[in-house]
Amino acid sequence: MHRSLFTAAAVLVLALPLQAQDADRSVANGGITVPGWTGRVDRAPTRQGKKITDSRFTAEGANLRLSVGPAASYWNPANTASGNYEVMATFKEHKMAAQHPHSYGIFIGGNDLTSENETLMYCIVYGNGTYSIKTFHGAKVTTLVDREANAALHKADANGESTNLVGWRVRGDEASCVVNGTVVKTLKATDYIAADRLTSTNGVYGIRVSHNLELTVSGLMKH
Repeated sequence: MHRSLFTAAAVLVLALPLQAQDADRSVANGGITVPGWTGRVDRAPTRQGKKITDSRFTAEGANLRLSVGPAASYWNPANTASGNYEVMATFKEHKMAAQHPHSYGIFIGGNDLTSENETLMYCIVYGNGTYSIKTFHGAKVTTLVDREANAALHKADANGESTNLVGWRVRGDEASCVVNGTVVKTLKATDYIAADRLTSTNGVYGIRVSHNLELTVSGLMKH
């Protein structure tokens, strides 16, 4: 009897994370319509068989409007940064029914982005007031910061919406994730420059999104 109860409880605990992960949606009339921009969905198995055309990436005046299905990275190859620089954009997350917080932010150091050995590093924020920093190197994902809370982040309001200014500041051998004007984390080059991480913070910068998001992105710029 006790063994049966223990087994049932264990199965329930293991099932909880799976229940918390809503499936990737497919957005009607998907595709990228902004000239010069392209994108790439995450690799299997996380992409659930979805493609970049299962999301919609369009322009609304001077802003970008994203209706996201699968998690992905978006970029314009002309947008590059090197040396000391700052890259920022304002993200407005629109209300959407979801079982867990979704994330959005900026990536830097993008190289070989359409190959099987792409590299990039991104800082993302969640509507619950936490942020993460990760690198991609081909299929390998390295988590440098895992969902840490910071008072600088704007949490989702009662309507399920949030707005955050997210970006990077690179100075010498340091890279800082900056949210709403506050440095939430500074990393040394030894944290992110490695054979299985980045080769450099020089490269393409762009937008990084989790799945199932409704976003307006404004003011993407480098200085």
